Amino acid sequence: MASVLAVALASGPITGPVVPAFAQVPNAPTTAPKVAMPQTGPASVADLAEGLLDAVVNISTSQSVKGEGASPQSPKGSPFQEFFDDFFDGQEKGQGNRKVNSLGSGFVIDPSGYVVTNNHVIEGADDIEVIFPNGTKLKAKLVGTDTKTDLSVLKVEPKAPLKAVKFGDSKKMRIGDWVMAIGNPFGLGGSVTIGIISARGRNINAGPYDNFIQTDAAINKGNSGGPLFNMYGEVIGINTAIISPSGGSIGIGFAVPTELAQNIVQQLIEFGETRRGWLGVRIQPVTDEVSESLGLKEARGALVSGVIKGGPVDNGTIKAGDVIITFDGKQVKEMRDLPLAVAESPVGKAVDVIIMRDGKEQTVKVTLGRLEDGAEAETGDDAPALAEKDQKKDGQNQAPQPPQDTVSVLGLTLSDLTDERQKNFGIADSVEGVVITAVQAGSPAAEKGLKVGEVIVEVGQSFTSSPDDVINRINELKGEGRRNAHMMIAGPDGQLRFVAIPLE
Repeated sequence: MASVLAVALASGPITGPVVPAFAQVPNAPTTAPKVAMPQTGPASVADLAEGLLDAVVNISTSQSVKGEGASPQSPKGSPFQEFFDDFFDGQEKGQGNRKVNSLGSGFVIDPSGYVVTNNHVIEGADDIEVIFPNGTKLKAKLVGTDTKTDLSVLKVEPKAPLKAVKFGDSKKMRIGDWVMAIGNPFGLGGSVTIGIISARGRNINAGPYDNFIQTDAAINKGNSGGPLFNMYGEVIGINTAIISPSGGSIGIGFAVPTELAQNIVQQLIEFGETRRGWLGVRIQPVTDEVSESLGLKEARGALVSGVIKGGPVDNGTIKAGDVIITFDGKQVKEMRDLPLAVAESPVGKAVDVIIMRDGKEQTVKVTLGRLEDGAEAETGDDAPALAEKDQKKDGQNQAPQPPQDTVSVLGLTLSDLTDERQKNFGIADSVEGVVITAVQAGSPAAEKGLKVGEVIVEVGQSFTSSPDDVINRINELKGEGRRNAHMMIAGPDGQLRFVAIPLE
């Protein structure tokens, strides 16, 4: 049985607008700093909460499950697992159909009955019911859902216009700003908590567009899909996940910012689905080593590790090995900035993309496709390629007896890619280069995750067709004073990635 904690907040009656405590310090001395430290937070959020509670709803779903087994579960290790587990009432294993129920939160964004919540709150539900603070229950239909951001829109048919809330601009929120969460923790009904924004732009590996607001406002199981408000009563986030060893709040909660959510919600209402821009490239981070090996002044941007066949840039506009540093006027400071910028762009829009190619800055024009129409859309727009550390697997240091016509360099044993070796290693016919036949344990190449059966396509942006080409190019790079060798690596299936191997 969950323990119940009583928490008292300093508060008092107010007659004017709610303002932070630091704006209420009386008789402040003239020598006081321009921004005084708040003492107890907002004097009260009672008036603010009272005006918002009627727009926050409970979401109740039911789902029939056939056969023996436990209640539906989210993927193990998912950041939403703890929420999802608790939504489902305890059910005994048994034969035949079982009905399981779940509880979550949501909020009304239009008086006509549109409700926003999380996808994982309603996913797989046979029946969805929206319960209002006054006890009214209305059946809801699913308008649309977006699994990549875990957002869904529902529609109810009220007899009278509903109390609705509006979206605010999450971009204006700063770390330390006060926020208020309202939701349905543990199925208790409307509950209000306050806190501050602890961080912005958090990546918790929940999806390709992670850009979460982190808050210490208490968010518990059942708060999923509920709103996170600023002190003007505007929604600036949708509460989605928590980190908690115990299942209760420890002050680390995450909300999808409205700068991402608002456009998705509008698309779901208008089209019943998302319509994201699509560039059609695979990308990976630009590390310090990769930056040095490419001759870049700093580690920034997104390194193109491959171009998706049939995509918008399959015409050679952007190539593997390019580094995208600006997209449609937006700086790409790190890899994850690019998918967010592309996804927020309209389908069919012509955009300028600034790339680094062969050490020179170039601007190319690209007309965006539609992600959902892409053959590889399920991997995510401009899907990140596996990072170097993710390439390391058991058996990476396999060391069969090398053939006589091989050479060794940087802990790698290399051979010509003959028809026999192509067949033995299961390498696609489209792959060209020099095959890796052994990797020395503990070598820099092993540390970077290179494996037997992979193919070196380029070294230092020069194509390699023989082991001697690799040796010669590495010697050239050393002569240029480079500390790392930038290599294009192809897997047996032809998927490309880049690694930077230390030359020292």
